[in-house]
Amino acid sequence: MPQNADNVLDHFELFRGPEYQQMLANKKKLFENPRDPAEVERVREWAKTPEYKEKNFAREALTVNPAKACQPLGAVFAAVGFEQTIPFVHGSQGCVAYYRSHFSRHFKEPSSCVSSSMTEDAAVFGGLNNMIDGLANTYSMYKPKMISVSTTCMAEVIGDDLNAFIKTAKEKGSVPQEYDVPFAHTPAFVGSHITGYDNVLKGIFEHFWDGKAGTAPKLERVPNEKINFIGGFDGYTVGNLREIKRLFGLMGVEYTILADNSEVWDTPTDGEFRMYDGGTTLEEAADALHAKATISMQEFCTEKTLPLIANHGQEVVAFNHPVGVKGTDEFLMAISRISGKEIPEALAKERGRLVDAIADSNAHIHGKKFAIYGDPDLCMGLAAFLLELGAEPTHVLATNGNKKWADKMQELFDSSPFGQNCQVYPGRDLWHMRSLLFTEPVDFLIGNTYGKYLERDTGTPLIRIGFPVFDRHHHHRRPVWGYQGGMNVLITILDKIFDTIDQNTIVPAKTDYSFDIIR
Repeated sequence: MPQNADNVLDHFELFRGPEYQQMLANKKKLFENPRDPAEVERVREWAKTPEYKEKNFAREALTVNPAKACQPLGAVFAAVGFEQTIPFVHGSQGCVAYYRSHFSRHFKEPSSCVSSSMTEDAAVFGGLNNMIDGLANTYSMYKPKMISVSTTCMAEVIGDDLNAFIKTAKEKGSVPQEYDVPFAHTPAFVGSHITGYDNVLKGIFEHFWDGKAGTAPKLERVPNEKINFIGGFDGYTVGNLREIKRLFGLMGVEYTILADNSEVWDTPTDGEFRMYDGGTTLEEAADALHAKATISMQEFCTEKTLPLIANHGQEVVAFNHPVGVKGTDEFLMAISRISGKEIPEALAKERGRLVDAIADSNAHIHGKKFAIYGDPDLCMGLAAFLLELGAEPTHVLATNGNKKWADKMQELFDSSPFGQNCQVYPGRDLWHMRSLLFTEPVDFLIGNTYGKYLERDTGTPLIRIGFPVFDRHHHHRRPVWGYQGGMNVLITILDKIFDTIDQNTIVPAKTDYSFDIIR
């Protein structure tokens, strides 16, 4: 093989060498039971047609490449947002390895999470012993201030009762009786990662506010002037939460960020390993009961948590991942109304700069057609911003979107002349999106890293916004909320538009009449 220590080749060059090409050809011929290339090409072309699209959209018992992850992933995301808290997933080690690697690949940071290491015997007899030993080991080895317990498919299928198991583990001395072990059942075979986030956050508030599962008296609410803020499951949590803190600071508002994981996924390299960093303190989590109001930046990510908070006497306000001018306006005006604080001139100037940037670049975005996929709130926020820019969010797809979300999306389309030809697709997957891109083409696709296969297949340029983004680095450090976040999204979209124009006008003396220096 051509690889050697003196001339190390990147893999994309290495596998183009003749030795590897011959090896791959032999593998395909001898082991892959290949079909006639002409027949493969015929079927491939047919799969681009309206006839195939009709069959594709008629399927009911099969999901192909869903744009979502499972509940326990969201459970881990919520848990690490609390001070010195370690997520404890009652299930197999393999499941937890997936959650850790998924976050590590997106945030480029180590992600701590433990498992009860359930195997075949636990699947038959139940996982109580795994819970007893697992909590004891976690408590003694990692010394967390709190252990947040969630479940996987295995534990849910056999019906393990977390409340009973944790009580028994405490009686066996795994952790002290008064130790904080909130829990939530998060079966991976229903819902998605946003459901798991919601369930765990709700479980943590129930734990602190409603008597710590019987080990403490229920808290009585004594209202204060603070505002609670919940970001939701957000791939831009590092940049977004820092931007929200800046906005609150400029307005002089007293606030508590709930489930603040902005530090643990952005630790410095300074010689010190931080298994835990930052996070909402346990005292703040308990004290959040007394806040004047709670604001959720993602309505469909907190569908169970917000009613719980409202039932405890607080005002709750929900947004849909606001991006751009109008979304930020509504957010800041809600903060101003609740807190009684004026919106400062500094933020009015930021707004003006974003409006100016939109005016400068509107000609390049106006009338462009976009397809969007991702979580329900993110899709709605991006679609609203595109309509604001005079673009058409032609296809908006959320595998974990429901009818309520679809109805709200349709209201958004109906509110703008640019939404007349736009369609919403709840419960659909990326194989449905493929049919849409072939039969009703758009100019650009917005979504996470998995869209690069659609880009290659359909030729639709991909703008990476969402979670996860594995194949580009450090996007999570930039906010997409606030006027500055809107500016970041605008620049991201424009860069792809201009790159695509350059790529399409790059042949000298043939297409380079538009290969311009100035755009």
